[in-house]
This record gives sequence, C-alpha cells and structure tokens, in this order.
Amino acid sequence: MINQATHLKDRPILEARDLKKSFGSLQALKGISFEVYPGEIFALIGPNGAGKTTTLRIIATILKPYSGDVRLAGCSVVKQPEKVRELITHLPEDAGAYKNMTGREYLIFMASLYLEERDEVQKAVEMAEQITDLGKRLDTRIATYSKGMMRKLLLARALMVKPELAILDEPTSGLDVVNALEIRKTIKRFVAAGMSVLLSSHNMLEVEFLSDRVAIINHGEILETGTPAELKERYGTKNLEEVFEVVSGK
Repeated sequence: MINQATHLKDRPILEARDLKKSFGSLQALKGISFEVYPGEIFALIGPNGAGKTTTLRIIATILKPYSGDVRLAGCSVVKQPEKVRELITHLPEDAGAYKNMTGREYLIFMASLYLEERDEVQKAVEMAEQITDLGKRLDTRIATYSKGMMRKLLLARALMVKPELAILDEPTSGLDVVNALEIRKTIKRFVAAGMSVLLSSHNMLEVEFLSDRVAIINHGEILETGTPAELKERYGTKNLEEVFEVVSGK
C-alpha cells in the first residue's frame, strides 16, 4: 500500500473538481471532488444509482459534465478529451469483445488502436499473453471462452498499453475465487510499477484488499474519503462493509 504521508506530497495525477451531471430532472452528480495520486488505487463505492458509473464515464470522456471538470496529468476531459483518451484505459462492468476473433487477434487489434509502432504492438500483446495466462486458448475464438477467460482477456486489453490511469468498473464481477484473486494480484502488480487505478466495486472485501483510499458516494455526493483503516477506525467497525452500511444509510 501507498505510504499516505509520502504520496500526499505528490501532485495528483487526476483531479476531479465540482462535477455536476443531470439527466433530465435527475441530478446524478451534485458537485463531487476528489484526487487520485500516482501509483494509487482509489476506490469509488456506493449503492446502485449513487453516481459511480456516471463519474467513471465522465473521466473516461464518454459523458460530459454539466459543470466542473476533471484534469488527468494536466489535461482537461472537457477541453482536451482526445489527449485524455491517450492516457487512460476503461474496463466497464459490461465490457465485451469481438467473439468471432481469436483472443490473440483481439489483443493485436486493440493494441493497434493505442500504439503506432509494430514493435510496440508486439510488446503489448506479449505482455497481455502473460496477464491472461491462456496459452494456446488465445488462438481459439473468443466465443468459446468462459466468463473467467473473457474477463482476463479484457483486463489484459486494459493493462497491456501501460496507461497512466486504468478505470476499472467491477473488474472481478461474476468470477470465482481463484480467477478473482489472480486479477487482483495482476492489478496490484501493475500499480507497483507506477500505474494508477480508479476502481469501482460492490465487493467490499475486494475494495479493502486493493485500495489505498476509498470514497463513499451516495445520491451524487461524496460522503466520506479515507484509507480503509482510517474509515474503520472513524466509525468503530471491523470491516469496510460495515462502514459502507453506516455511511450510505443502507
């Protein structure tokens, strides 16, 4: 985990400031602000409909905020979305892949979208092969993959280009314990090498295992932020799940 006293002296790689977003009469975000630091796993957690996905989609440049902005490595998601897209990868919970391709073909195709040089593409695909650990199955059609194999492939796609920030929404959703542990260890390995992660998950054990800091969001507002240890101490609870229950009012 990150040494809090040290990393807070660093300049944030991501700064979200007063984000507001409405869908008709529904105010999805009511002016949230937070930072993510280099080499940090920052988790955004909350009940369904709290504003997590809207926040992630704004940072991924899929949605525009009604007001406020996010700056990633100094680039504005509002004014410089193209530059932001060069610095991030986004793995939505419901992400899919082209099922008529083989796993290898898909990885080569996706790497080519991010990287221009052929040798860079090759290195990225080689890294992805290690992440998936699928061996010869990479040369079979994605349509034949199990859910665990598919999720490993998608995570490899997200990490192989070594983004400044990986936006991961429910990265182990629906996976068994073994596959989930493998994915969590892979995420931590990349973060140790300098990548930052913005994470969203309903699995509080996963959040506690992975995260350096956590923000609890509900009704479009951030209610609490801190390390898992700080939040547990603040609320006198044994685990993050109990903190979540108290803070979110669930």
